[in-house]
Amino acid sequence: MKYNVDIEAGNAFVEKLKLKAPGIGGFSGMFEVPRGYEEPVLVSGADGVGTKIKIADYSTIGIDLVAMCVNDVICCGAKPLYFLDYISTPTVDYKVDLIMEGIMKGCEIAGCELLGGETAEHVSSQEIDLAGFCTGIAEKSLMIDGSHIREGDKIIGLPSSGVHSNGYTLINDLDMHDPELSIPTTIYAKQIEKLLDEIPILGMAHITGGGLVENISRVLPDGLEPYIDWNTWVHPDIFAKIMDKGNVPLEEMKRVFNMGIGFVLIVPPECDYGTQIGEVCGSSS
Repeated sequence: MKYNVDIEAGNAFVEKLKLKAPGIGGFSGMFEVPRGYEEPVLVSGADGVGTKIKIADYSTIGIDLVAMCVNDVICCGAKPLYFLDYISTPTVDYKVDLIMEGIMKGCEIAGCELLGGETAEHVSSQEIDLAGFCTGIAEKSLMIDGSHIREGDKIIGLPSSGVHSNGYTLINDLDMHDPELSIPTTIYAKQIEKLLDEIPILGMAHITGGGLVENISRVLPDGLEPYIDWNTWVHPDIFAKIMDKGNVPLEEMKRVFNMGIGFVLIVPPECDYGTQIGEVCGSSS
């Protein structure tokens, strides 16, 4: 008997996935808390890729999914431990295989384990949707919460690989199909892990929807605001293409997109590292 939901295809998919990620297939995933922490704090985050799935390459969109979750978790100084995914799909086919390949690649880049997930066959839907969940770990006394940020501290920008995974509702409305729009989101986990041992980081922000100003403001203490010098880095050409195609005002571009900066560090004024894109100022309000 053939049911609407293809149970056989789903089982075959799980068995194939087990060959690449042996821990997958049970009712839950397990992870032993690493030793060496005096007061370990687990840090979790969940996110998706939004409407980028409509135009992205299925073989790389899984990297975006991991990146969106991992880049949030590392903002407090946490090291990512494991990742879980949720895929909603009209049918379990080659597209899901490609997505999973990307997710596993993203976990490899981030240095975390793919612990499990769920692939739900929604036959009434015509679209694929993705969600991801990441858990990291940090030493409580070393967590970075922005509370030590002061006026005059530097804002350092780390380059994005392009648009990353925000603003695609606008891009889809413009019917754009530039190959640059499929470039996966940069995963900053290993870079940040290295920098935490080298420089004094007071705050970090993952630049997603809301752009630089809104996301940096989320980590600043009350009474402080970011000043960004938009002329200190080269904005990737893709943003000019979007702006021209949709006649999008510059201020709206800055609010929606990362404009070439995907992650931000806030460091003391004496710290000599990276490209300074601004500084922390006292609020005028």
